[in-house]
Amino acid sequence: MTKEENEKRLAYLKNIVLNLPELPGSYQFYDSEHQIIYVGKAKKLKSRVSTYFHKEVDRFKTKVLVSKIHDISYTVVKTEEDALLLENSLIKKYNPRYNVLLKDGKTYPSICVTNEYFPRIFKTRTINKKFGTYYGPFPHIGAMYNVLDLINKIYKPRRCRQPITAEGVALKKYRPCLEYHIHNCDGCCIAKQSHEEYMENIRQAKEILKGNTRELGEMLYREMMALAAEMRFEEAERLKQRYLLLEDFVSKSEVVSHTIKDVDVFTITDDDLRKNAFINYIHVKNGTINQSFTYEYKRKLDETDEDLLTQAIPEIRERFASTAREVIVPFEMEWKLKDVEFFIPQRGDKKHLLELSEMNGKQYKFDRLKQAEKLNPEQKQTRLMKELQLKLGMEKLPYHIECFDNSNISGTDAVAGCVVYKGMKPSRKDYRKYHIKTVTGPDDYASMQEVVRRRYTRMMEEGDVLPDLIITDGGKGQMDVVREIVEGELKLQIPIAGLAKDDRHRTNELLFGFPPQVIGLKSDSELFHVLTQIQDEVHRYAITFHRDQRSKHALHSELDDIKGIGKKTQESLLKAFKSVKNIKVASSGDIATIVGQVKGQIIYDHFHPQEAE
Repeated sequence: MTKEENEKRLAYLKNIVLNLPELPGSYQFYDSEHQIIYVGKAKKLKSRVSTYFHKEVDRFKTKVLVSKIHDISYTVVKTEEDALLLENSLIKKYNPRYNVLLKDGKTYPSICVTNEYFPRIFKTRTINKKFGTYYGPFPHIGAMYNVLDLINKIYKPRRCRQPITAEGVALKKYRPCLEYHIHNCDGCCIAKQSHEEYMENIRQAKEILKGNTRELGEMLYREMMALAAEMRFEEAERLKQRYLLLEDFVSKSEVVSHTIKDVDVFTITDDDLRKNAFINYIHVKNGTINQSFTYEYKRKLDETDEDLLTQAIPEIRERFASTAREVIVPFEMEWKLKDVEFFIPQRGDKKHLLELSEMNGKQYKFDRLKQAEKLNPEQKQTRLMKELQLKLGMEKLPYHIECFDNSNISGTDAVAGCVVYKGMKPSRKDYRKYHIKTVTGPDDYASMQEVVRRRYTRMMEEGDVLPDLIITDGGKGQMDVVREIVEGELKLQIPIAGLAKDDRHRTNELLFGFPPQVIGLKSDSELFHVLTQIQDEVHRYAITFHRDQRSKHALHSELDDIKGIGKKTQESLLKAFKSVKNIKVASSGDIATIVGQVKGQIIYDHFHPQEAE
């Protein structure tokens, strides 16, 4: 598209915007082929749509959308709720490219109660409302089977698939199946159970599926006591067994509060890169949670959490046929729904519900992340590198990270270690050990400067790839001395971070920048654990090297100082004479019998220098 054509397109669109009414409604954007690419809602159409064409719009995705718009249409409605519902309907119908995408790949099962003469109750993934009444969907399969098992134990609905009619039962056309003989069915097909009794059982089973277990339990208890008062003990015992099964089922459910009758709960959890969002829905009926479901939404235009939740609430409520008048949300909602009150709890049982919903959303996010990383292990490393890049504000992805640490005891056997991580994994072949050569005494800052100078001077001379990030095992002081060498002396532009420890020698903060600033990082996050692992690894590496050096000095023998005498000769002498002290007092002839005349004379002369002279 030429510049003139683009200016003509924008002029046409702005003219449409100028004539839009300041009324609630839904607007639709079309591409060059007159296909709907975006559907939106607005309390005031003109004000909302005009924001897309402001010069100060800085979101890249919005700019891309605007560059694709060739025409605009709109629909005016009476209320904000109508605008919301219309937007939801159009998105479902046209599935526009730039709208939020609901990721709902798999079909969760529901429980169907058929419309037959003797209804059946079973699980299904196919919804056909002409066939029966559906309850669900059930994201937790175990919970669905628990409900079905309860209904089958209490009410024993038929499980056969044969079509049964009243005429067929009257003419005795049917024969009982195995389920009848093993007492899983009361034999409605052979008139062992009346149609009225069977339908009453189905009615009560529907109450369980609706979540009205408490009222049903109270009703069973009243009927049981009434039968007992009339001395109809066998019938009362049968109701007692149903009552006990129902009470056992309710006791295992998540009971929130007996005072909460019918409430919906919604929370939203973002992923680390804010590309997707996880919206959890909980429905509470008569104090008991009977639905818990998490949807994943994919952002298309950097939508805010409120935008996503505004779209999701009516859509999810429609899926679950919820009529709850109270909806618990985590923040203030600008949009309103008819006959629905949004509520943000601050304490009590409803606050507990909100926290429970947030916990479910976070767990779903964690499960999805782990599942994806099992299929693609490199995804985790890339995610952590991007997260670190974002936290530190780095231009380049920190693929190659190096970390340094010193180790000495009062300045003796001073050494240092450098560990290398590539792609958030240790690259052990690139680890390096250093003897401190130019520093005397316990001077950690000078030792660190020597090691850093030697490391990067050699890498520059050999043409090796320099790291993307340097991490020091220490705070501001260590960062400053490393920066003096890297930036001041070697003129390298390598970002430097520091890992500081608290009084208990535990890593408690990440420092970055000049002057160093504390980077906000949760101590229970994966990134913090990886950085702590890097710090522990360099500390282990330096300490191990230092111990090796001390061990060599501790095991030093006077025989090591004799030139021309190797390890095997030393072992032979010690095996024969048992100690260096015995070798010192032995004659040259005795020593020569073990190691030979030449070596024997060298060893004897070393311990008797006056005689050698």
